[in-house]
Amino acid sequence: MQFTAAQIAMLVNGKLEGNAAAAVASFGKIEEAKEGQLSFLANPKYEEYLYQTQASIVIINDSLELKQPVGAALIRVPDAYTAFATLLAKYQELKTQQLTGIQQPSYIAPSAQLGEHVFVGAFAHIGEHVTIGNHVKIFPGVVLGDHVTVGDHSILHAGVKIYVDCVVGKNVTIHAGTVVGSDGFGYAPQPDGSYQKVPQIGNVVIEDSVEIGANTTIDRATMGSTIIRKGVKLDNLIQIAHNVEIGENTVIAAQSGVSGSTKVGKNVVMGGQVGTVGHITIADGSKFNGQTGVNKSLKEPNKAYTGSPAIEFAQSMRLQIMTRNLPELEKRVKELEKMMEQLLAERVNA
Repeated sequence: MQFTAAQIAMLVNGKLEGNAAAAVASFGKIEEAKEGQLSFLANPKYEEYLYQTQASIVIINDSLELKQPVGAALIRVPDAYTAFATLLAKYQELKTQQLTGIQQPSYIAPSAQLGEHVFVGAFAHIGEHVTIGNHVKIFPGVVLGDHVTVGDHSILHAGVKIYVDCVVGKNVTIHAGTVVGSDGFGYAPQPDGSYQKVPQIGNVVIEDSVEIGANTTIDRATMGSTIIRKGVKLDNLIQIAHNVEIGENTVIAAQSGVSGSTKVGKNVVMGGQVGTVGHITIADGSKFNGQTGVNKSLKEPNKAYTGSPAIEFAQSMRLQIMTRNLPELEKRVKELEKMMEQLLAERVNA
């Protein structure tokens, strides 16, 4: 499928410079793109490739001032990265829209309700009283337990497992191997040193427009719900424990873990391998450097943290400077001690 520069400019509401009839059928990185491909330039570090690229069309920022002629047709937009992401989403949507129907072998319980234009891949299992919305894509090997709900236009990639009673909203994407609704880690210690399992009778609620990466696990609540709010983006290999609540538009990178009953606010950003203790509250807009360990509630919004235990980023920078100066300080202290010893010796001999 081909698109012209004029059509793409219309899709992203951009200003076209150059050949309106230039056509593309695929995408490429600006340093590698070939004729017939669409690329973009958002990072100034790659500007040199704009003047060398073989791409037929390039999306650039409005603010970019050209230093020399460019062979490609240019489309100027306020944010090239966002515009390119929009086009990729449209392209992916066109590809997935072609998937409809039910592949065999698969199992769909008689009481399950499927919406219009649904795709169910081979070896999928859809349990009793499951409700699936319109235009949902369920890829091979997906398992939906009894009473699960999946909203319109959601995509469940291969091998996703969603346990009983869990709710998935509209426009949700869950990548391969993710498990939603497995038991929370709840055990009551006994006098003899053993542990009695606490049954986990709650569920997981995933609101609209959430994306969850591959091999992530989200535990069901002991009672009530583990909640992933609207617009949250979770990377691969993340652990969300029972009764956690992740606020709207929060982003969490790979290998992070949020312990039980922790409430994470809106618009929080967690780098890779961030960990939290349980039963704490994290304020809206908090930002965490990779490998930060959060061991207490953070109540002030829009603060940045690093280290383990977590401290404010600005304070951490000051401490690092002081730490780097310690060898010099130690040297000066030793010199002062030596001077004091000499003064004392001279006083004694006087």
